[in-house]
Amino acid sequence: MAMSPALFVLLDRPAARAEAVLGDDGLYHQPWFLQSFLDLREDLENAASNRKRLALMWELRGCPYCRETHLVNFADEAITRYIRDNFEVLQLNLIGSRRVVDFDRQEMTEKDLAQKYGIRFTPTFQFFPVSIDGVESKEPMAREVARAPGYLKPQHFLAMFRFVREEGYKRGTFREFLESSKG
Repeated sequence: MAMSPALFVLLDRPAARAEAVLGDDGLYHQPWFLQSFLDLREDLENAASNRKRLALMWELRGCPYCRETHLVNFADEAITRYIRDNFEVLQLNLIGSRRVVDFDRQEMTEKDLAQKYGIRFTPTFQFFPVSIDGVESKEPMAREVARAPGYLKPQHFLAMFRFVREEGYKRGTFREFLESSKG
């Protein structure tokens, strides 16, 4: 039996690596995302004890760029491997009602936490220091070491995670990190 050209094209393509599942909450979920009791101090301490960094991923139901992050960026095996090896990613909903305990031990909804940190775009990634030391006493936005507001194309997306992991923020801006990485 001859194979139709359309079937051949489907069989010839590499299998998609996206593991994202659309949840009942309207957000895409990765099976490797951090499952948490939503206590940010605890999550940062656990990430540090595993020699990883903590990143919060803020999303919103129906966000086309959140979908793109899951189905394009996280579908890239090299990107996902780097992130999984070096980060714990906690997914939060910009307008969510789950209760979260912030670094200063204040408990609030995801929505209120997003407002406290000035999160206005989705997806937004927030990155935090290696250690909990001194985080609690800082103003909310000063607790971050880096932020990626909005969608980043795959190469810049991976570069942002490298920028944080390699502590590029101690030497300059993300833009300067990108420029120095070109050479």
